[in-house]
Amino acid sequence: MDFELDRDRERRTGVPEAVFCTHKSAAQVNAILAAARAEGRRLLLTRLDAVAHAALAAADLDYDPLSGTAVLGPPVALAPAGVGIVAAGTSDLPVAREAARALAFSGIDAAIIADVGVAGLWRLTSRLDELRRFKVVIAVAGMEGALFSVLAGLIAAPVIAVPTSVGYGVAQGGMTALHAALASCAPGVVVVNIDNGFGAAAAAIKMLNAAAASMPGTPGNLSFGGIAR
Repeated sequence: MDFELDRDRERRTGVPEAVFCTHKSAAQVNAILAAARAEGRRLLLTRLDAVAHAALAAADLDYDPLSGTAVLGPPVALAPAGVGIVAAGTSDLPVAREAARALAFSGIDAAIIADVGVAGLWRLTSRLDELRRFKVVIAVAGMEGALFSVLAGLIAAPVIAVPTSVGYGVAQGGMTALHAALASCAPGVVVVNIDNGFGAAAAAIKMLNAAAASMPGTPGNLSFGGIAR
């Protein structure tokens, strides 16, 4: 057996386990799924493309081809937690959807607001009343990544920037957007790796958990799937 389920992760870190499928063979993923089924465990699978999904014994998986995510086990009820996911363009939706699916796995209902990049700034400003109601905002953008600074300069909620690999030439597979996020003139922007919608969702959950822990009489940590390497 070349894997070991991390059964203690939720107690240890506040976040349960998930499975990163890139570079894993179908046999390896099937073995992980079989072990989880035997224990009655729910699992979130990320970076599972359509070809890899087709090779799995996956009749019981809830698969979303846009985000490349799959869920083993029954869905959980979704509760509003004040998380917004803002995508600069339609091309950024796979990453935005990965974040949304990761949040939903843990019972967090997140709204996706798409195609509000700064090339048409009116599209963003027309949604400001809605955006200002969120407790945490995940911003997903490629190209030059201008959305991160603009958005963080307009709202009070923490902004988690997710640079994407969308863009021509000097966009360099997301490096330009990553550098823009890191060099943002708007203070307090949190940055995750290129195309890492899952990581952004994890950061949002950590923020919500910290806020909940500071409030007397609130329930314990929200559940979230940490990643199995």
